[in-house]
Amino acid sequence: DLYRKVFVFRNDPSDAYVVLRAKLEQPLQNFTVCLRSYTDLARPHSLFSYATKAQDNEILLFKPKPSEYRFYVGGKFVTFRIAEGRGDWEHVCASWESATGIAEFWLNGKPWPRKGLQRGYTVGAEAAILLGQEQDAFGGGFDVYNSFSGELADVYLWDMGLSPDKMRAAYQSLRLPPAILAWKSLSYEVKGDVVVKPRLRE
Repeated sequence: DLYRKVFVFRNDPSDAYVVLRAKLEQPLQNFTVCLRSYTDLARPHSLFSYATKAQDNEILLFKPKPSEYRFYVGGKFVTFRIAEGRGDWEHVCASWESATGIAEFWLNGKPWPRKGLQRGYTVGAEAAILLGQEQDAFGGGFDVYNSFSGELADVYLWDMGLSPDKMRAAYQSLRLPPAILAWKSLSYEVKGDVVVKPRLRE
């Protein structure tokens, strides 16, 4: 249970990462991924990387610069432009549904205009799920200049699209539906220089 704790990725650039173990029974037609990050990086960095043997960017949350997030599904991406942060925690949720190809992006509990992405696609279930690195091959192929440096917390993955109420609940750390990956019962393995520490502030 990592409640009120964070992963600190100490080095910049970094070769460290955290492997997450998910119980995925079948491929995903819908999903939502949420996490909190705290960093002063201005260079590109990966927040959440879900790769299959067929597709290294099966699901990817990537920040190419402080004013932009990229959300990948099945190797294609949409871009969400944001105001540059004021050096604070940023909470992001991204959800996608195959039937409509609608991609939702929420930042700090607020929705951005929805975009279209990979309608009819199915996300593979046999996945390597990593925090802190961007996979260019299944479970590897890292570029240290896409690595994350800073603090990560509150990582979740659901096999469904969350309702607006639940998106806001995720931002406020309220009660959430059962998840494939849940911060309060996370199965993970640290590779390299990542330290689990209490969260310094709300």
